[in-house]
Amino acid sequence: MFPQRRLRRLRKRILQPLFKETVLTKDDLIAPYFFDETISEKKPVESMPGQFRYPVSEAGAVAERVKSKGIRAMLIFGIPKDKDPAGTSAWIKDGVVQKAVAEIKSKVPGMVVITDVCACEYTDHGHCGIIGETCGGPDLLNDESLELMARIAVSHAESGCDMVAPSCMLDGMVLKIREALDDAGFEEVPVMSYSTKFSSALYGPFRDAADSGMSFGDRSTYQMAYENSREAFLESETDLDEGADILMVKPAGFYHDVIASVATLGLPVAAYQVSGEYSMIKAASENGWIDEKRIVLESLVSIKRAGADLIITYYAENAAGWLDEKQ
Repeated sequence: MFPQRRLRRLRKRILQPLFKETVLTKDDLIAPYFFDETISEKKPVESMPGQFRYPVSEAGAVAERVKSKGIRAMLIFGIPKDKDPAGTSAWIKDGVVQKAVAEIKSKVPGMVVITDVCACEYTDHGHCGIIGETCGGPDLLNDESLELMARIAVSHAESGCDMVAPSCMLDGMVLKIREALDDAGFEEVPVMSYSTKFSSALYGPFRDAADSGMSFGDRSTYQMAYENSREAFLESETDLDEGADILMVKPAGFYHDVIASVATLGLPVAAYQVSGEYSMIKAASENGWIDEKRIVLESLVSIKRAGADLIITYYAENAAGWLDEKQ
């Protein structure tokens, strides 16, 4: 009790670094990038100032820049030149992601390359798999889409990726992909599952960046309702049982409670600070309302404090530089 207990004793500036309970490092960060088969020079993403779509030919150069910042891992998304109802270009040998992975691994062999496994960028309807008629009208067909996800994952492994990250939120996706990878001889390729992915309004800028908008409906029949925390935990627990190596919560900033609960399952946890979170911080900072550097680092530390081991963020390169400044 006061005056014997004085918590401010350990807040002296010279002592503060010794007592930080949560420390953010560059090894915690995964940097996401968009590679576009239809362009020959980088193209700004209007709703995400400072972010770009890159041509596949620049994938190696981007990886070299990322490595120079001290970031060890990249998450790759692709924008193909051709789209169809079946998402065929997602799994072809010379697809955009497949070429980008090969380019990165040839230039920066030590870069950890993670590929997003989904079909929304590759289908002409913009949904995450095969569409068919259901009792409620046209919707994503679960089991038919699983075959597509398995094929995409194997094609990514064949191109040389280090890890696959299925994001389609289909029942059984981890089991199907794990079996397909094992059958193809890729037993050592881990699965980082988007195990709890909410149907969030924060994805708007991403759909601009990845050209993955929907021609009808929404994704609320396969992505999580943001009101449901027990179901969110069950989604991640199910993916653990199906063989996931890493569990992911997406988005990150509004879902610290879910990150904390998923962390109790014992697997490494990734959290995705999504496009809308990036754009909100960027817009406020460009208007002079907040200090961008301080807000970004505070937001990332808060995600780690909630229980995340890895953080996917569009601020990865900036954050790496700011962390260097603090040394």
